[in-house]
Amino acid sequence: MAMPQNSTGENGFCFTQTLDFSHPPPPPGKAGRTFDTPSGREPCGTPLSNGMASSGVPSPADSCAKPLCSTTPGEEETQFSEGIKYVSAEGEELACGWGGFTPGCLQLFNTSKGILFFLCVASFLQGMTVNGFINTVITSIERRFDLHSYQSGLIASSYDIAACICLTFVSYFGGNGHKPRWLGWGMLVMGLGSLLFALPHFTMGRYEARSAAEVGVCGGNQSLPCAQAASSLSSYRFVFMLGQFLHGMGATPLYTLGVTYLDENVKTNYSPVYIAVFYTAAILGPAAGYLVGGMFLNIYTEIGRKIDITPESMLWVGAWWIGFLGAGAASLLISIPILGYPQRLPGSQRYIVMRVSEAHQLKDGSHKKASDPDFGKTVKDLPRSVLLLLKNPTFIFLCLAGATEATLIAGMSTFGPKFLESQFSLSASEAATFFGYLVVPAGGGGTFLGGFLVNKFKLRCSGIIKLCLLCTVSSLLAIFIFFIHCPNMPMAGVTQMYEGSALPGGHLHLTAACNAGCGCLQENYNPVCGSDDIMYYSPCHAGCKKVSDDLRNGKKVYHECSCIEKTLLPGPGDAEAGKCTSSCAKRPLLLFFMFVVILFTFLSSIPALTATLRCVSDRQRSFALGIQWIVVRTLGGIPGPIAFGSMIDKSCLLWQDQCGEQGSCYVYQNSAMSRYTLIAGLVYKVLGTTFFVVACLLYKPPPPELAPGSSDTSENGNCDLQDLKPSLPAEEDI
Repeated sequence: MAMPQNSTGENGFCFTQTLDFSHPPPPPGKAGRTFDTPSGREPCGTPLSNGMASSGVPSPADSCAKPLCSTTPGEEETQFSEGIKYVSAEGEELACGWGGFTPGCLQLFNTSKGILFFLCVASFLQGMTVNGFINTVITSIERRFDLHSYQSGLIASSYDIAACICLTFVSYFGGNGHKPRWLGWGMLVMGLGSLLFALPHFTMGRYEARSAAEVGVCGGNQSLPCAQAASSLSSYRFVFMLGQFLHGMGATPLYTLGVTYLDENVKTNYSPVYIAVFYTAAILGPAAGYLVGGMFLNIYTEIGRKIDITPESMLWVGAWWIGFLGAGAASLLISIPILGYPQRLPGSQRYIVMRVSEAHQLKDGSHKKASDPDFGKTVKDLPRSVLLLLKNPTFIFLCLAGATEATLIAGMSTFGPKFLESQFSLSASEAATFFGYLVVPAGGGGTFLGGFLVNKFKLRCSGIIKLCLLCTVSSLLAIFIFFIHCPNMPMAGVTQMYEGSALPGGHLHLTAACNAGCGCLQENYNPVCGSDDIMYYSPCHAGCKKVSDDLRNGKKVYHECSCIEKTLLPGPGDAEAGKCTSSCAKRPLLLFFMFVVILFTFLSSIPALTATLRCVSDRQRSFALGIQWIVVRTLGGIPGPIAFGSMIDKSCLLWQDQCGEQGSCYVYQNSAMSRYTLIAGLVYKVLGTTFFVVACLLYKPPPPELAPGSSDTSENGNCDLQDLKPSLPAEEDI
């Protein structure tokens, strides 16, 4: 038997026996384009709708049994020099390229693995930018542009607002159109959004952080004119919102059309694995964003300028903008190969032939309308498409369950670094790096493992929903860990009085006898850690009179601090710039259960997505994902960061004071932050569990006799064609 000559074995199997479909070939002139052949040789035959030529009747097996078209060695060179031509029965080009430029070397990538690679790069860049860099730089942007947490939450939610606006249009028309072109143009728009997000750094003046040597010590120049301190930098949030809006527009096709394009072009039982790899790249993107973004935050925002403050200082603003420039350029580049892919890959039609329907059966039988080949091609069918999905209770409750999970994911991914920063007394860069270490194994591993389990145990739709339910219950139990928290590091005048007595919450008492003559201003927040392991608002508020030119552990050291007593010898103590290091004994336990919550939350993501694809008709898959993303973002992605930001603002102990105007939050109360996180987690996890239970109970699979295969169809979704046509030999997997 001749070896296959085209890219039909990329999914790990090939037909080894000829399938004989007992129906006549299409009449001449309606089968599509044919190849001209030299005299004395047989033509290649009638092209199939899957883009492969065969001799005799159209058979999906011939693509693995015969070459595309037999040629002599001399003609082969000519053929490949002109470019390989894959043609479908409808006359559409299935070759990879741009317009008429389809060189043979590009066809090496014209496979499901090829498009998976480029889509993984695209999802990695999207995750790194939107869920990595932006969440990493939230604290720096708040500090640089005087933003509140709810304002930064609104910036994060602008991504989902744009996606909601575009999803119906993109998923409906893109689902019936040329998906790779929608995907390519989307990446182009996303790249422009990243460049726009970095623009404020270049359009505003230099960041002038007043050094500790100038204003830090007792008796130093503490004056700071209000006209200079108060600013209108918060108006730049609209530029950030526009950049996020473009991010949302560009990423809309990625997780709707990208998923269905993969699902349509691979074997059914391989689909969860392909989608899991795709989503794992999307999870690794944020992890890389946290790690790389944390590195950039250790570089001062004004590159090349010497400054005497360190990243531990509350006045420090890192180079938050570098990541967006790199990600924007990479997004523009990756859009080029994606734009070159055909509407469907060569060999994909036979996977559709073998697909077993698991769509939810409606009592009135209206779900059969979606099987019409002409359904969904015009705007007139849009209301009917929406109605069919709304009448599918399994789909509706899967959407609601996804919304509850998305709320927690959006809220924690936006403010997770800030949570770690407050609980463990870390700098912004340290917290971002720490959070990245959590997300890489937990989020990425959970996402891939979810797809692997669906494929390993050959789960049907109802079994997949039960797996989602198990994951949600497991994460619900783990979220009780937020009952515990790390105590706040003691801070004189904020959490306790200078003499050590407790200070009522919400009250500041920064002036004491030891610093009364220093003339300290509340606007100059620059925390130091005293030798008595107590934090002070600034060197001035600690009564420090001298600053050393020598660094200790890379930090500036202040001496003769009248508010700090030496532990062994009498006299004033000294202080180091930055926060005191937390020695919280509950830290390992808190991190472990946070890991478990993230793991099981992401473990259910791919199974839930697979269940959504299977509970609707094939022709509605792209549109169903679009509607699901609208529900998820409207009820989860958009309110999530805003709600979490508002809750975190409620736990603030110390607000920035800019001549009477409230700025960003400096210090949070750890117990309140943990309490609010626990309440939100319990509410949304209980709702998610309830929705998965209802979806499982209401799911009604199709009867075996109505499936496009036998009742003995293998669990991996391969149809045993013997029961459909008794004369057909069984399929074999290699």
